Amino acid sequence: MKGRMKNWLRPALFTLGGGLAGFAYYTWVGCAAGSCAITSSPFSSVIYMALIGWLLSSVFGSGNCQKNSKP
Repeated sequence: MKGRMKNWLRPALFTLGGGLAGFAYYTWVGCAAGSCAITSSPFSSVIYMALIGWLLSSVFGSGNCQKNSKP
């Protein structure tokens, strides 16, 4: 049970964090003119940053990288 929870917990947290960061970016920086494709609406900003967060969750994965071992 704990193994399955760990498999989806990291991507879920990164996705949620990315979405919150996207909303914060839209709120504080945004695009007043409406000509910016990503930051002109809160929906697109949140979705884009959530996708980036999800992708980053695999970069900062479970730490299964191989260590160099000397023979």
